[in-house]
Amino acid sequence: MNAFEASIMKNRRFRERLFSRFTKAVVTYELVKPQDHIAVCISGGKDSTLMARLFQELMRCRKFPFDLTFLVMDPGYREENRKKIEENAALLDIPLTIFESPIFDVVDTIEKSPCYLCARMRRGYLYKKAKDLGCNKIALGHHYDDVIETILMGMLWGGQIQTMLPKLHSQNFPGMELIRPMYLIREDDIKAWRDANGLSFLQCACHFTEQVQCSLTDSKRQEAKQLIKRLKEENPYVEANIFKSVENVNLNTIVAYKKDGVRHHFLEDYD
Repeated sequence: MNAFEASIMKNRRFRERLFSRFTKAVVTYELVKPQDHIAVCISGGKDSTLMARLFQELMRCRKFPFDLTFLVMDPGYREENRKKIEENAALLDIPLTIFESPIFDVVDTIEKSPCYLCARMRRGYLYKKAKDLGCNKIALGHHYDDVIETILMGMLWGGQIQTMLPKLHSQNFPGMELIRPMYLIREDDIKAWRDANGLSFLQCACHFTEQVQCSLTDSKRQEAKQLIKRLKEENPYVEANIFKSVENVNLNTIVAYKKDGVRHHFLEDYD
């Protein structure tokens, strides 16, 4: 067991707030099943890299057989950024499978919503490569804070109630599934693990990582993050309440909703 393994399993805070919450999500949402072959997708950031370490711990104490491939897509990183990913993986004993894609070259030609296109293309390439490698699932490093920010963003800027599901079936790659085992882990605890081990990572997986600093000041996600922070000053339970709000939906009080693309209205059952 190296120092980084010990920092999770022998440090009470990290064991409880990282590994225990990781395994809770795996069990609660049935994310890992016998004979699964999971492509653990590593972008180079703190979240996906920690996810890889937690999967290694899960593999060590597994109760049934499953396989892991630690998959990195190089969408056109500069040499120093790719090297950073490789160095962190070597430091943490994570065996990488790296493949390349032309995503940055394509996105460079797009003026409107390049980040949206980049994210969609990345996922498509990851699904395809994972399937080619014999995987039936890809794992992404979205965490608890991503979930509650998504809920708030949907309400305030999208005019809809939606959430980031812990797992979903791929629509374009039959037989493939996306899972989010970091679903119950707080971002502050990820940062604490990073800082305790003196690690540094790429800031994000988009083209902004090619710049010295990634500016997210004007993004809606950053606005949602700051709003939650302000609300928490008045109500310490606001984050948990946002998370639980999409688990406690009372359809008897909803004016309209969609299921499988079909819109339903409360007047359908109103006398």
